Amino acid sequence: MPEVIFPGPEGRLEGRYHPQRDKDAPIAIILHPHPQFGGTMNNKVVYNLHYAFFNLGFNVLRFNFRGVGRSQGEYDQGVGELSDAASALDYLQSMNQNAKHCWVAGFSFGAWIGMQLLMRRPEITGFVSVSPPANMYDFSFLAPCPSSGLIINGAADRVAPPADTTTLVGKLHEQKGITVTHEEVEGAGHFFEEPHMDTMIDTVSGYVSRRLTENTR
Repeated sequence: MPEVIFPGPEGRLEGRYHPQRDKDAPIAIILHPHPQFGGTMNNKVVYNLHYAFFNLGFNVLRFNFRGVGRSQGEYDQGVGELSDAASALDYLQSMNQNAKHCWVAGFSFGAWIGMQLLMRRPEITGFVSVSPPANMYDFSFLAPCPSSGLIINGAADRVAPPADTTTLVGKLHEQKGITVTHEEVEGAGHFFEEPHMDTMIDTVSGYVSRRLTENTR
């Protein structure tokens, strides 16, 4: 897994980049959970999402937000982290200029950042939000949500209660032209401890591979 260092708004950002042999492969970035609660690009959910996308034929980049690992800068309440994510996408696109599909996947805090990135970057064709913390952060910026995607959470999540996620999905369902798919994994907590990790990853992989064969946004 090649380590990469690329320029971010506050200095260098550290990542792991996994390219395919196919020059036209789709691209995906994976965003990690909250930096102040131990979130890094090596988080288990992030790591497994990374490989799920790679195994589906994507060029995949995951990286540490500012102030995490060897990434320079310091935590910036989500504002700077959104800029970091935009820089990561720029970097990934610069190496894969023929990619027809561009996805963003995020876990917890990373899901919140990923959905904001979606609003700013019309080239993003799909998203996966794992355990979005709809109880902690305002997702009302998704008006309208520009792209179809998957929201997946654990039915036993005590960090981001399922009721808040259901409310968020309900609001997104009212929007025309996109389809937000919602899956809840029975018995799973916020971090999808075993045996629920495999169920979550299988659901994500099934959803993404299905979307790649469709031509809708």
